[in-house]
Amino acid sequence: MATLSARDTSGIIELRQYTLHPGQRETLIALFDGQLVEPQERVGMRVLGQFRDLDVPDRFIWLRGYPDHPSRTSALETFYGGLVWAANRSAANATMIDSDDVLLLRPVDGDAGLMLPTERPPVHARGAGRGVVKATVWLLRDPIDDLFVRGFDREIAPVLVAAGAVPRTRLMTDYGKNGFPRHPVREGENAYVWITSFASREDGNRHEAELERSGAWKSRAERWLADRSKSPPQVLHLEPTARSLLRHEDAQQQRRAS
Repeated sequence: MATLSARDTSGIIELRQYTLHPGQRETLIALFDGQLVEPQERVGMRVLGQFRDLDVPDRFIWLRGYPDHPSRTSALETFYGGLVWAANRSAANATMIDSDDVLLLRPVDGDAGLMLPTERPPVHARGAGRGVVKATVWLLRDPIDDLFVRGFDREIAPVLVAAGAVPRTRLMTDYGKNGFPRHPVREGENAYVWITSFASREDGNRHEAELERSGAWKSRAERWLADRSKSPPQVLHLEPTARSLLRHEDAQQQRRAS
């Protein structure tokens, strides 16, 4: 059966990486998926995806979207000043060592946001969502501008796609002011993020092996990125939780909402 999908319209997106106390990830996921998704969305946020980091057992990663900066500030003030968070914050915070690793981003392609299912799995769903999501984060020396985006489209994107990494979305640092300083974001970063998905970890591994074999990648693309990056890329291999909207969907099996 085809999956009914629609394009997300978030203009501001947080990539949030939480370091947890050992053995606490499933506790946080059960609390998050069971108690905290719908209350956030009711006040104007969009919980786009929540994940287990497949390489770091005590890391929880998620994406949260907003239409724009004013709505972000308003939604955060409402949720974190409300009764739902007051009832759950002690239990949530008890699982965490650090929750301040946050990149504030926006879509590179304007209104070309993520295609996501229009319905979320039910609140009692447990386990893993479909497939594996891969997010690659490049931290660049200089602010991202149109010249960089055009160069990436010319030098990098075709090589990634040829190796099987079709983008679900591309994100870059949003340089607007954080309107909710109670929740800090990483300042001074120039981040460019490529998000793709695979049916399985094995499919993702095959993509990475294909990239390593690619003459175009080794001779040109990798060098182009290295010349502009201040550090090696962070590569996140992510297993969606049972209720994550962002999960692997075969593009040929999707049906867009009218």
